[in-house]
Amino acid sequence: SALSVIAGYTCFFDGSVRDFQKQSVTAGKNFPATGPLGPWMVTADVIADPQRLELTTRLNGNVVQHDTTDHMIFDVATIIEYLSTVTWLEPGDIIATGTPDGVGAGRKPPLWLKPDDKVEVEISGIGTLGVNVVDE
Repeated sequence: SALSVIAGYTCFFDGSVRDFQKQSVTAGKNFPATGPLGPWMVTADVIADPQRLELTTRLNGNVVQHDTTDHMIFDVATIIEYLSTVTWLEPGDIIATGTPDGVGAGRKPPLWLKPDDKVEVEISGIGTLGVNVVDE
């Protein structure tokens, strides 16, 4: 099974710079000091089923995203199987699975992050990653 190659799970803050994403999705994802992960890795044996995890994102203490991994478009095993057909996967590689419904850009009106905002990404059984937004 594809799940047998997973060492562990962690939280990842998949922030985007939307001004750059208008030109290219990849360009909006690869800025220095973006893409934090943590606060630690929980080994795979601790997570009985990666499709039964609860995801919550808070902005300044308010819940802005809440879902479960069983609502993912592709499950974790399918993502690994697909990626292994298009690239070499090596020990230590990190695979981000995406974000739940409710991203700020898709809201009416849009909800943009600004300096001094505090974002928390929490996954049940794993932990909470806190990020402070700064203007650089």
